[in-house]
Amino acid sequence: MLAIAVIVGLVGLLAGAGAGFMVRRRAEGTSLQQAEERASRIFAEAETRQKELLLEAKEETLSLRNSLEAELKERRTEAARIEQRLAQKEENLDRKIEALERREQSVRDREAQIEQLRSEAEELRHRQATELERVANLTVDEARQQLLAAVEVEIRDEASRRVREIEKEVEATAGQRARKILATAIQRYTSEVTAETTVSVVPIPSDDMKGRIIGREGRNIRAIEAATGVDLIIDDTPDAVTVSAFDPVRREIARQTLSMLVQDGRIHPTRIEEAVNKARRDVEATMQEAAEAAAVEAGVLNLHPEVLKVFGRLRYRTSYGQNVMRHSIETGHIAAMIAREIGADVDVARAGGFLHDLGKAVDHEVEGTHAIIGADIARRFKVRDAIAHCIEAHHEEVEPRSVEAVIVMMADSISGGRPGARRESLEAYIKRLETLESIAKSYKGVEAAFAIQAGREIRVIVKPEIIDDLEAMRIARDVSQKIEETMEYPGQIKVTVVRETRATEYAR
Repeated sequence: MLAIAVIVGLVGLLAGAGAGFMVRRRAEGTSLQQAEERASRIFAEAETRQKELLLEAKEETLSLRNSLEAELKERRTEAARIEQRLAQKEENLDRKIEALERREQSVRDREAQIEQLRSEAEELRHRQATELERVANLTVDEARQQLLAAVEVEIRDEASRRVREIEKEVEATAGQRARKILATAIQRYTSEVTAETTVSVVPIPSDDMKGRIIGREGRNIRAIEAATGVDLIIDDTPDAVTVSAFDPVRREIARQTLSMLVQDGRIHPTRIEEAVNKARRDVEATMQEAAEAAAVEAGVLNLHPEVLKVFGRLRYRTSYGQNVMRHSIETGHIAAMIAREIGADVDVARAGGFLHDLGKAVDHEVEGTHAIIGADIARRFKVRDAIAHCIEAHHEEVEPRSVEAVIVMMADSISGGRPGARRESLEAYIKRLETLESIAKSYKGVEAAFAIQAGREIRVIVKPEIIDDLEAMRIARDVSQKIEETMEYPGQIKVTVVRETRATEYAR
């Protein structure tokens, strides 16, 4: 039973397994059929999509091919056009080259013709010159000299006439006003005209004092000279000792020292040193007071103390016998008056005129001209540059750049050139007159020359049969220029040329 039951169970189990297998097999067959159908559909869709992509690629390839063919055609057309232009240009260049070659050939032919014509003209000119020389009995050089002489005379006459006309025009417009301004400035300022000179001779009571000044073995005179920096000249001049020194301040210190020693009577090295120190202090105080008083008198205030200290040395400085400090004051006044008349800067002109000779106080100690030295001192102590420029330009060593600088030049000439302002030795005076007359007599046609008015004017008498009126004016101008170039003199010198024609007849 049990075996039957087991067999029955196995049969049932096998039957269940077979039934399950059949069921699974049927299910698997259904799923496989569906997968095949889906795969067929996907394959069909893929073929359809592939055909569409191939079609699109063909269309795009065709479109690209068409555009490339169009672009290639356009480029071929452009290349053909460029090639045509190049061919035309090449043809034009060939034509131009041919034209240039023809022109060069023509130019060469013309040059040959011109050279031939030049040769013919030169030969004709030579023949003409030879014929002219034969007819005129003159060589070419002689004819040229005669022609140049005639032209020179004509040009000289014309130049003299034009110069005279210009001078008359300038005198008519400017002369009257200039004379009025200068006359007004000179008339408004009046100062002494006595020429000053530095005292260099010390009077002594007797000749016995000379021995005491010399001292034993010359020790006193050596002490004085060493302390003051001057030379004492003790000669046969009665009752006088001469003090010699280039520096006027040292000379004044020595003069005062010697005066004190002579008055005191005690002369020995110790006393000499004390006297020199006292004289130096007195002279410095005198110079300082004189500079301050001069600044007040000239109306130039607020100057640096060092400028006044240097300016005070001009108290003992002279130029052609004229005291430089008085000359500076006078120049400042005249410059201010002229500046006021013409509307220039009065303060600059006044200060420039007052300080224009500042460099003369130290020009023997510092290298350079007194105008440049004075300007350097002024700038060093903060004087206005416009004033310093007036100082450096008053002798035209620096070109004047302002009207005030020109005014200072004029005022300096007026102050130094007025009668009596300056003196000169008799020998120099006579030599100057002789030089003036010799310059005038050196010109052809001059009969006589006379220096008058203390050398301020030269009268030149010319021969009327040789010198005409235009030539007389030329001689006056040439003489004045030669005087300016060769002579040194204060102020100005007037040149007057006199030409006189006399007609004489006799009644019989």
